[in-house]
Amino acid sequence: MLSIKDSKSQKLEKALSDKLDKELEQAANVNEDELFVLAEYDDTAAEKSGYSNYSYWQSTLQVFFKNKVAVCLLFVLLALLLFTFLQPYLPGQYPANLINNHPQTGQQLSNLSPSLTTELLTASAGAVFNVAEVEEYEGWYAVDNVLASLDARTKFTLVEYGEEWCKIEYDGMTGYVKNNFQTKLKLPEDPTAVPYESRSNFQIDMYMSPVDYTNGGDALYAAASAFTLNEDGIATANEEVSLRILPSEHAFWFGTNNIGQDLWSRVWSGTRTSLFIGFSVALVEALVGILVGVLWGYVRKLDRILTEVYNVIDNIPNTIILILISYIMKPSLQTLIFAMCLTGWLGMARFIRNQIVIIRDRDYNLASRCLGTSTWRIILKNLLPYLVSVITLRMALSIPGAIGSEVFITYIGLGLPVDTPSLGNLINEGRKLITSAALRYQLIFPAIVLSIVTVSFYIIGNAFADAADPKNHV
Repeated sequence: MLSIKDSKSQKLEKALSDKLDKELEQAANVNEDELFVLAEYDDTAAEKSGYSNYSYWQSTLQVFFKNKVAVCLLFVLLALLLFTFLQPYLPGQYPANLINNHPQTGQQLSNLSPSLTTELLTASAGAVFNVAEVEEYEGWYAVDNVLASLDARTKFTLVEYGEEWCKIEYDGMTGYVKNNFQTKLKLPEDPTAVPYESRSNFQIDMYMSPVDYTNGGDALYAAASAFTLNEDGIATANEEVSLRILPSEHAFWFGTNNIGQDLWSRVWSGTRTSLFIGFSVALVEALVGILVGVLWGYVRKLDRILTEVYNVIDNIPNTIILILISYIMKPSLQTLIFAMCLTGWLGMARFIRNQIVIIRDRDYNLASRCLGTSTWRIILKNLLPYLVSVITLRMALSIPGAIGSEVFITYIGLGLPVDTPSLGNLINEGRKLITSAALRYQLIFPAIVLSIVTVSFYIIGNAFADAADPKNHV
């Protein structure tokens, strides 16, 4: 007979055997496809190895803002750019292409020296003037204190002699004439023994008071509210009054050019035009150069083809291409931008290609390819971040470079039309006057603006390129 222990053991073995047979039978009837779940590929998780508080762009900005010179120039450049676009909307601005004429004579206000005010003289309260209302300038008088104009060799009575002014009587009127080289009064041996008859060899003006309130013989301008007008058309100043060369308080801060255009407005309008050219060329060069450079450096099959294309285009001098395009096509803003962009991308593409060739076979790129990461993701995530410094520097230098090319094309007579203000046009016109000290300001002002733009972009570009280099990050 079996013992109780052996009986229990047999029963347990049989139960386990029956359960195992049942599970095997169930497993045989199960579809194998239901036993596995397909794990989807996740680009983000494919190369994730951990987390940190490091931020590339935050670190880049921190390094950049430690460069005080670059930061100061950045604010200067931003202020200049902002003012360039706000300037036309500020009060009292003259249109850039407006030819300013004298309201009284109609002559062009040519080559006026730079000034912060239109005020020429100040008349004290009680001074008397002839006045006339200025057409199209409401609230302004054309004023002078000329009592009469005497023809050459006209006789008059000198009643009071002075080294600077002489008091005379003529045709029942009493006034004052200048006693200077231009007047050349015919005086006796003792001119202080008055009264006596005298005359001048030239036409002279007799003034109401011993002060010349004219601008070389032309009337000056003053606010009508400062005068009291009597029935004879003689006005008396109620207060100290400013006499201005124009019926306006808005001065020509940078002076005028040879046809009377406001140089202040033309400089800022030209800066807008030149910066538009620079930014447009830099943007096109960046887009085309980065795309071609990345494909050129990473896709091995394209290396030979793009190298030959580069060699062919690069062997043609850029200056020749600029001249030919500008000569063949109609001079315009679009023509200049097209001519500069035609070959400008070559430098960017070459730099990008050379950098990618250096890093394309590094371990992390090989690992990305092994993990099945797409080519475009490798380019965007693995390659381009290492090229930010190169791209930034090239773009920063291409902007002043494009402006310099525009200046050169204008210098040889193939640039923008003269009715389109640009720094190239202004410098080209100003250089013709470099030998005239009185007119040299027409070159100095646009040259200063061009220098600020060029130096600022160069220093800011270098500083940001250094800051974008991960080696400089802490």
